[in-house]
Amino acid sequence: MPETPRRWLDWARQIQALAQTGLFYARNDFERERATRLLAIASEMVAEHTSLPVGEALAAFTAQPGYVTPKVDVRGAVFRGEEVLLVREALDGGWTLPGGWAEVGESPARSVEREVWEEAGLKVHASGLVGVYDANRVEEALSLFHAYKIVFLCDVLSGELKPGPETSEVGYFPADNLPRPFSPHRTLDRHIADAWAMWRDPSRRAVFD
Repeated sequence: MPETPRRWLDWARQIQALAQTGLFYARNDFERERATRLLAIASEMVAEHTSLPVGEALAAFTAQPGYVTPKVDVRGAVFRGEEVLLVREALDGGWTLPGGWAEVGESPARSVEREVWEEAGLKVHASGLVGVYDANRVEEALSLFHAYKIVFLCDVLSGELKPGPETSEVGYFPADNLPRPFSPHRTLDRHIADAWAMWRDPSRRAVFD
């Protein structure tokens, strides 16, 4: 059976995580040398399957030293009646719930409130947790890092719709006329469907992978 992109990337991520954690806990030169070689192998795997040079892959893998844990992506689900707020990413042209990487020093809720303001021009309050997802369950998302995605329901407090530095369009859309394509590693149909279900039934329990 042909090897899938997801499979080799999963292997590379796991090798990188084990190697970087090994460097963090290394007690002697032998352990450091072995961990460093594993990092190189993970980088070579990425370079073999992508256009990213080995050196750039290695630099990305070692940019955050220490024990390796998943990164955190936050997304805000904002509704107006039966319409959901989506923004268009300037980077890839795909549509997504507004959001991005959580910032160090901010709570997840504060991070998503900031992201909605920056990407859509709205001041919001994170009022509910829709779900916590494995963000790497997407074949097209060839991110070097493992990530979790947290989706919040958000209530509008003030502001006017306008794109931000990282978005080119912003608007509300009904469920039967959502713009395409989605930016796959940012938002999937399941994220919007779960958010809509909680919007219609606030007693619904949050979902998780």
